[in-house]
Amino acid sequence: MSISRRNFAKMLPLGALIPQQVFSNLVGGDANHLASASLYSKIDELYDKAIVIDGIVITRNWAEVADEALAKSGYTGFNASLDSGSLKRALASLSDWHMRIKANPDRFITATSANDFIRAKAEGKAAVMMGFQNTTPLEKSIDNMDILYQAGTRWMQLTYNQRNLVGDGCTERTNAGISDYGIEVVERMNELGIVVDLSHCGQATTDDGIKFSKAPTSINHSMCEALHKNHPRAKTDAQIRAMADKGGVIGIICLGYMIGPNLGTDTTLETYVDHIEHAVKIGGIDSVALAADFAVQGLEATGATRKNWYEPRLTRFKPSYKVQWPPWIPELDTPDRYRHVARVLDKRGFSTGDIEKILGRNWLRFFRDTLKS
Repeated sequence: MSISRRNFAKMLPLGALIPQQVFSNLVGGDANHLASASLYSKIDELYDKAIVIDGIVITRNWAEVADEALAKSGYTGFNASLDSGSLKRALASLSDWHMRIKANPDRFITATSANDFIRAKAEGKAAVMMGFQNTTPLEKSIDNMDILYQAGTRWMQLTYNQRNLVGDGCTERTNAGISDYGIEVVERMNELGIVVDLSHCGQATTDDGIKFSKAPTSINHSMCEALHKNHPRAKTDAQIRAMADKGGVIGIICLGYMIGPNLGTDTTLETYVDHIEHAVKIGGIDSVALAADFAVQGLEATGATRKNWYEPRLTRFKPSYKVQWPPWIPELDTPDRYRHVARVLDKRGFSTGDIEKILGRNWLRFFRDTLKS
C-alpha cells in the first residue's frame, strides 16, 4: 500500500513535522521559543477543529461564570452530573437543564445521541448529556428508570461510594458485587439505551457491571490503579482491559489527588498523561478519553477553599480516598484544560488521529454504540 506525503504527515505527531535543528537553521538565533510557538499553533489548530467531550462535569449552581468558561473551553459537549438524591430531586435537576437549554438555544443542545454532539460542533454550541452518579433516584422501582429516560437521562452510575440496592460502592467494606435487583437494573438500562457507568463502583461491582451489561460500559471518570496504588477509585489493568474488550471507554479524571499521592511535587500534568498512556497501553487507543469531575471553570474559580472544600471531604470520604489540598493540577483547573493535554500528547508522539480520539471521538463512538436515540 502506497502512502502519500500528505497522509504520512497526518500519521506523525505534530512535533515531528518540524525538526528543531532544521527550524533553527531556517530562522536563526534563538529558535526554541519560535519552534515551540509554531508547534503550539499547530496543535491548537487541531484542538479547535476537534470534537472535544468531557466525560463528566459537575453542573450544580451553574451560573454566568460557567457560561463564560464553557465559551473558552473548546468543548463540543459534556456529561452533566445532576442531583441524584431522590427521584423528585433528579427530575427537578433534569427540568432545570431543559429550561436552561431552551432559554439559550444559541449555546446548548440536549444530547440524547452521538449525532447531537456532531451537530453541536457544526453549530458552535455545547451538547449536554444528562445523567446521575447513583441509581438512588430509582427508589426501589425499575419503572422509575423509564420515567428518567423519558425526562432525558442517558447515563447513570450504578453506585456511588457506598452500597445501594444495586451493588457496593468503592469504599464499602464488603466489596460485594451486583445484586439480583442490580442485574435487572442493568438489563433495563441496556434495553432503553442508558449508559451503564462504573466509575465509583466497588471492585466486584465493576467486574459484574462489565460482565452482565450487554452493551459496552463506561468508567467515565477514574484512573489507573497501576499508577496510583490502593486508591478505591482506581481501576485495575484487568478491569480496563475487560471494559475495552467489550467496547467501553474510560475517562481519565482530572482531579489531581486522584492522579497521584504527591500533588505539587511529582503529581503534575505529565502524571495525568501517564495515566492516559497507561490506559491506552492496556485497553487500546479506542478505549481512553477525558473527564474533569468538577465545574467547567475549575475548582479554584468556583471558590473552593481549604475550609469549604477540603475539610468537609475529610468527614464525607474515608481516609482511603487520600484527599489533598489543594486538589487540583494547575493546568487542568482552567477551562482550556484539554488543550494542555493535547499539547503533551503531541509532545509524546501521539498521532493527530489518536489525539482526536482521546479528545472526544472515542466518546462519540461509544455513544453511537450505546445510545438508541
